[in-house]
Amino acid sequence: MTHPIIEDLLWRHAVKKYDASKRIPEKDLDVLFEAMRLSPSSINSQPWKFVVIETKQARERMSGTFARRYQFNRSHVFDSSQIILFAYNPHYTREDYARVVDKGIEDRRTKPESREKAFGSFVFAELNTDEQGNTGGWTKAQTYLALGNTLHTLARLRIDSTPLEGIDTDLVNIEFKKELAGYRCDVALAIGYRHLEEDYNAKLPKSRLSPGNILTRI
Repeated sequence: MTHPIIEDLLWRHAVKKYDASKRIPEKDLDVLFEAMRLSPSSINSQPWKFVVIETKQARERMSGTFARRYQFNRSHVFDSSQIILFAYNPHYTREDYARVVDKGIEDRRTKPESREKAFGSFVFAELNTDEQGNTGGWTKAQTYLALGNTLHTLARLRIDSTPLEGIDTDLVNIEFKKELAGYRCDVALAIGYRHLEEDYNAKLPKSRLSPGNILTRI
């Protein structure tokens, strides 16, 4: 099959070694960050926070979180152009959704007189809230929608990436507690440009299950 979308997806892979001499141009980062902002989420909840690690000081802090485990991912901290922490709100409330409703009024999506009616959608958040007020299962899922959108956008921009679930989430959430401001990070994303000689994954053919194994049309 020949199509620009398929070509982009065939091009991308999880980079194993980045070229530390290359950094992503600001104009491409602007597109990326706007695409992340436009990611879809259930009831337009947008229960996420993205923390971009790019300064030397922030990289050193991130490097320290690999002290106990996942050291094989540590090289990405300094070799990649940026690392992005994808965090979710584990206690999403009506007050959080009010920000979405009021922004909808500001953007003229919702009429001011319909403000209270707009909260009708919040029932879905309530259905995904336990007795302790925990919404983490639901909001974390929304954050993975943003991660998927980000991966595709990067492929379109011909920027490499590596999803990082191999991080010490306990240490990450302690180290970046101030920046996360009550949100929780369980996954990060390294972005940049592959090392042409040392990224062994780039030389391997793409392998996925056949459509017949995963797709049923009824």
